[in-house]
Amino acid sequence: MELEALLQAAAAAGLSLRGGFHPSAEDGVPLLKTGAPAQTLLLLGNVDEGMWQAFQASPEGRDAEASHAHPVSDTDLGPLDRWSRRVITALAEDLGAEPVFPFGGPPYFPFQAWAQKSEPVWPSPLGLLVHRDYGLWHAYRGALRFAARIALPPRDDGPSPCVSCAGQPCLSACPVSAFSSAGYDVAACVAHIAQPGGRDCMDLGCRARRACPVGSDVRYQPEQAAFHMRAFLSARPST
Repeated sequence: MELEALLQAAAAAGLSLRGGFHPSAEDGVPLLKTGAPAQTLLLLGNVDEGMWQAFQASPEGRDAEASHAHPVSDTDLGPLDRWSRRVITALAEDLGAEPVFPFGGPPYFPFQAWAQKSEPVWPSPLGLLVHRDYGLWHAYRGALRFAARIALPPRDDGPSPCVSCAGQPCLSACPVSAFSSAGYDVAACVAHIAQPGGRDCMDLGCRARRACPVGSDVRYQPEQAAFHMRAFLSARPST
């Protein structure tokens, strides 16, 4: 199958093809149903408003809008994960592939490692993967495993944008200093956004994430940002 056909099929489903690679045994890609190793893995996700618009128009999106439903555990899938599973499974069937997802485990698959083999992304000071063009405003919703070896374009990497970022404002933007060289203080973050003083982060998205200058033109719109923040908070209730 030609890569261009895969790009078009993904876009028609509201998803972006996020690159791919030819797996080896150490990459942790699950075997195909036949027991054979996958020869190509392609990641799917979002880099613009296409996915959010498709999700909003779906039954799962309308359910989320009506009830603000979100998962309470990794095995209780929220509306966006249910949409991703349905859409990517159907896409896999159409393309003769087998799907795999970053949610719903165990087992849990190393999507961040796969992403770093697939396209120009690097770990950021916040722990999220930063993309050369999209900054921190992107995500992975699933992957397709193919029995065939699909020709892939050469990677165009270069250095992480964080290397040349003056002052790394993401580390100083958090109102409760949840991000530091020591890691991410989840408890401090959750306690802040659960209170009225955290409305800015809840309504517009994490302030530290918004401080990243890369990809500011593709930053999530408030409705999408608030959706993800509600999901984050409901999965990690404050104590």
